[in-house]
Amino acid sequence: MVLEAERWLELRRFRVLRDAGASISEISRETGLNWRTVKKYLENDGPPVPPMAAPRPSRRRQVIEPFVSVIDAWLRAELLLKASVIHERLVESYGFTGNYQRVKLYLQEARPRIAQELGYTPSELARLHRRFEVVPGAQAQVDWGDEGAILAHVGIAKVYSFHMVLSYSRDPFVCFTTSQDLATFWGCHRAAFDHFGGVPGSIVYDRCKTVVRRHVAPGKAVPLHPEAVAFAGHYDFDIDVLAAYRPTGKGRVERQVTIIRDHVLAGRGFSSLTDMDNAFSSWVPIRRRTTHRTHGEVIGVRARRDHAALKPIPARPYLVTDRHLRHVGKDCLIAFEANLYSVPATKVFHRQLVEVRASSATVSLHATVPDTHGVTLLAVHPRALGRGARVVDPAHWQALPDGHTRATTSGGHYPDPADELAARRRRGPGARSLPFLLARPDAAQVEVGYRPLTDYDQLTGTGPFS
Repeated sequence: MVLEAERWLELRRFRVLRDAGASISEISRETGLNWRTVKKYLENDGPPVPPMAAPRPSRRRQVIEPFVSVIDAWLRAELLLKASVIHERLVESYGFTGNYQRVKLYLQEARPRIAQELGYTPSELARLHRRFEVVPGAQAQVDWGDEGAILAHVGIAKVYSFHMVLSYSRDPFVCFTTSQDLATFWGCHRAAFDHFGGVPGSIVYDRCKTVVRRHVAPGKAVPLHPEAVAFAGHYDFDIDVLAAYRPTGKGRVERQVTIIRDHVLAGRGFSSLTDMDNAFSSWVPIRRRTTHRTHGEVIGVRARRDHAALKPIPARPYLVTDRHLRHVGKDCLIAFEANLYSVPATKVFHRQLVEVRASSATVSLHATVPDTHGVTLLAVHPRALGRGARVVDPAHWQALPDGHTRATTSGGHYPDPADELAARRRRGPGARSLPFLLARPDAAQVEVGYRPLTDYDQLTGTGPFS
């Protein structure tokens, strides 16, 4: 068929001869082709149409076809069911032998169709988002990264990375921690503000428990954590909480997590969190010399405008504390995070409710009701690392019995029983002396009466009768 098309293109050049009156035989001799071939192609208006090949069955359709009804039923029940979940269920329950891509390609066709059947908005629209830019100093975005057991060889089981990115310039900050608790989270904010030299106008978060008090239904007002409100009020920035399942709302910091792993952590060994922080600090100048692909400017140049527009940092830092209520034990110890902390015995009683205020470095214990001087603080201890520690101030136990009045004897000298009897009589009837009751010589002086057993037989009538 290709050869025929080439011949047709060649014969088109001689169509002018045909139009000028040349015969088919003359054109055939000129081109060297059979006169029937010349006639066939000169009388047609276009090239020959190749025959359409019969459609071959798709391998993808062959593999997925037996499971189409099952997948469609799942989509009707949950339109946004993930392809990975569908593939997992097919393999586990239905013996599906295809790979994940087969399921994913089918869902690209099936999901819009099912959405149209159910009258839903197409799922493709739900994945779109509006791109936005901000003015200098207006916004930052925050997120956590899980770096796993990168320091397991030095005894640190888990490492997390805290990320803050200025939205205008994409200037980054990262620090590495072993915890994601409340005090650590807001302590990382203070370090970020020092790094940037100021405070942004607002900070974007997802719905983490250190920012959000509890989860609510979509469209409802999100209740913020009291310490988050206090911290934001002290540093004068607004808290912007994203809607649920909308990570694209903080895509700048989401991308930053991957960049740090690729450029700072990948292929390197570290011996401590300080080494990891130093590696980031060494990489920051390289990052600031980079031209960002989105805004098209050098990050460091744009960052100078960003930093200049930030709000000043307050002179007095706000120390966030994680607050909990605990009961006092009989041993004047309070349990917190599987560790024990002491309180003064003279200021508490058993089962008293005490407030624990835990910062990243200390644990302070407060009474729920102030004393006559308006003071609630009972004790302050360094925060224990790990579990099972006992942090005790010896002064807290000074008022408790220490057992120094207890006395024992191992024998040798025993008091005179006559003297003990005289002393007991002086103390009055009913009084008893513990040494008198316990000493064996005293017991030996007690007179015991004896009676024949026949007397008991006669009283009970069970003895032998004569």
